[in-house]
Amino acid sequence: MLPSPSARRRYRSVLPILLHGDAAFAGQGVVYETMQMAEVPDFDVGGTIHVIINNQIGFTTNPLHSLSMPYSSELGKDFNCPIFHCNGDDPLAVSTALETAVEWRHEWGMDVIIEMVCYRRNGPNKLDQPAFTQPKLYKEISQHPPTLDIFEK
Repeated sequence: MLPSPSARRRYRSVLPILLHGDAAFAGQGVVYETMQMAEVPDFDVGGTIHVIINNQIGFTTNPLHSLSMPYSSELGKDFNCPIFHCNGDDPLAVSTALETAVEWRHEWGMDVIIEMVCYRRNGPNKLDQPAFTQPKLYKEISQHPPTLDIFEK
């Protein structure tokens, strides 16, 4: 059901954006519960933009051992949400995905998911080095140029 014109005007005065980690989006029930309530009367906010920062190592676990699906964002298929995947090393692609998501949300009043596939160069703190649990991946990451260097070229 499409939102009424008055609801659309009201929804355009706010823009809910949620940032998620890849493992948290796929593994925490609160995400599913929130999306389930998105179109319930009195809880509908006209769509939320969910941005998943997929650093490919949620909770120090390889995605092959923590997901039964290719992407964390697959949950959105249950709710018929558009899902955009973009490369975190391409700021223009990320910007385009965000602009498209905002346009979709304003037009249709539905949740939208953007999954930005990237990497975490360092651990979550100075003492936690992910190279201990993911040595092959972090050898590649250490040789990969930073996003700013790629974008400058």
